[in-house]
Amino acid sequence: MIYTTPKNSLSFEVSGRYALFTDPITRVGGEKCSYHIPTYEAVKGITESIYWKSSFMWIIDKVRVMEPIRTEAKNMKPINISGVYPSMRDPSKKKQEPFNTLATYTYLSKVRYQVLAHFEWNLHRADLADDRDEGKHFNVAQRMLKKGGRRDIFLGTRECQGYVEPREFGTGESAHDNAGELAYGLMFHGFDYPDTIGKPELHGRFWHVIVRNGIVEFPRPDDPVIVRKFIREMTPNPPKSVGLQEKGLLL
Repeated sequence: MIYTTPKNSLSFEVSGRYALFTDPITRVGGEKCSYHIPTYEAVKGITESIYWKSSFMWIIDKVRVMEPIRTEAKNMKPINISGVYPSMRDPSKKKQEPFNTLATYTYLSKVRYQVLAHFEWNLHRADLADDRDEGKHFNVAQRMLKKGGRRDIFLGTRECQGYVEPREFGTGESAHDNAGELAYGLMFHGFDYPDTIGKPELHGRFWHVIVRNGIVEFPRPDDPVIVRKFIREMTPNPPKSVGLQEKGLLL
């Protein structure tokens, strides 16, 4: 099924050699293991790398997994910046300096996804009300998508380079078209930041994932099915808006 794109939506395909959508549980021991499917927050970051402004928020609607799910483990030497180890000159003394450790990272290999997203106005940024021009942002987003994004595209982590291109959601064949339902249990969804919820708090979101024929339908961040966990207090500090008053932009 091919989905039509309204004037506030973006439909594209993202691909890459590797992806790492980290499961928070596996990071406790210093190692990383990827979820089998991308998280809402990771896809939102990809979409924001294509085009983003403070006046609106991207809402991820659907993700379609196009390639078979493959994993590949790599031995890594991450830098530990908080560990304490004996001094080389005097083993009786302890010092805290960066040093390399050994870890195994489990990546997804040869990934490709179709994404359907749309933007909504950030009502907590009243100072940007003059920038709420749907047609303008839609056209700019389409141009940036054709150019491969305004910023570099990453599939979960910096070392996983991604590439985007325009693609209507639902076109082509997927390796999971007839896979039926697959439940992944409770997974990380994303973060609630102060500038998007209007509270000086940071929350983590989780949800129970069911993939149907390779398609992940994400609930909205404010959906009642979302499980929220308070992380800490956070003071919002959004960038100040100057609009067209910035020097050189007014005729």
